[in-house]
Amino acid sequence: MNERIVVVDDDAIILRNIDSTLSQGGFRVTCLKSGKMLLNYVKKNPVDMLLLDIRMPDMDGFETLQALRIWEKENSLKAAPVIFLTASDDGETETRGLSLGAMDFIRKPFAPEVLKLRVSNLLELIRLQKDLHHEVEIKTAAIESLSIHLVQTLAEAIDAKDNYTNGHSTRVAGYAKEIAKRYGYSPERQEEIYMMGLLHDVGKIGIPDHIINKPGRLTDEEFAVIKEHPEKGAKILSAVTEMPKLMTGARWHHERYDGSGYPDGLKGDDIPEEARIIAVADAYDAMTSNRSYRETIPRERVISELKKGMGTQFDERFAKIMLKMIEEDKDNKMCQHLPKEQTKA
Repeated sequence: MNERIVVVDDDAIILRNIDSTLSQGGFRVTCLKSGKMLLNYVKKNPVDMLLLDIRMPDMDGFETLQALRIWEKENSLKAAPVIFLTASDDGETETRGLSLGAMDFIRKPFAPEVLKLRVSNLLELIRLQKDLHHEVEIKTAAIESLSIHLVQTLAEAIDAKDNYTNGHSTRVAGYAKEIAKRYGYSPERQEEIYMMGLLHDVGKIGIPDHIINKPGRLTDEEFAVIKEHPEKGAKILSAVTEMPKLMTGARWHHERYDGSGYPDGLKGDDIPEEARIIAVADAYDAMTSNRSYRETIPRERVISELKKGMGTQFDERFAKIMLKMIEEDKDNKMCQHLPKEQTKA
């Protein structure tokens, strides 16, 4: 077993009896005579289980447990499992103890074999809970990894429709995640916007290849077809009910901050924040990639276009972050992962 059991009781005889009983059961036992001694002890020593007397001078068991929980929270530690030791059998005492997070009560005087069994059974339950939690974490991580892999594969399939923008969705997702990180998004929200970025062009699945790959400028009719891809993408992703926000980037990444974008003509903060971020990332990658109708735009012009678009095409906050990323990218490393024919900026 070798678990570390701490017993807190002001009665020396009870401490001695518990120490003898649990030590014979294979536990490592530490005996303390007060709540204050416990609070000092836990600062330097881990505890697998705490047996805590309720009636003690200075700090009773309830006060001790409250102080312990505050200290654990302040130090980002898991709550130690607690069994209260009590000679009382009234319901109020038990209710209060359970409300503070105690797992069980052991009545005094106790039978040695009962004490060993209660402690052993609770520790086994805790071990099983930890094992289950660990298995859930492993399975969740595996599912998330598979989901990202599937989304990445889908994004690559979308990009493969366009001979000139292979890898576009992955790059946009990466830029959007970095902008979100610098803006202060949590790691969880960064992953969300990364997924949105990967799928922002999913609606192009429904656009004919001859329009996507047409050399030169599109006709008004062809451009009208291209403009359908945000709504097509949103319709596709709306079926993923487990992630209702996933369609955000797909539907609104072509909205403009001044309200002149499409498909809904949203303006300013009415455009979802994630879509405003993806719009900047999408525009940057579009300018730094070869297209069927033009070659890569030079770095200085990219900077100029981003500045010119502040407040009209882009949310100024996110355009400034993108400009800062470009400024820090002295050697154009953000473009080094592009195919050789796309690294002319």
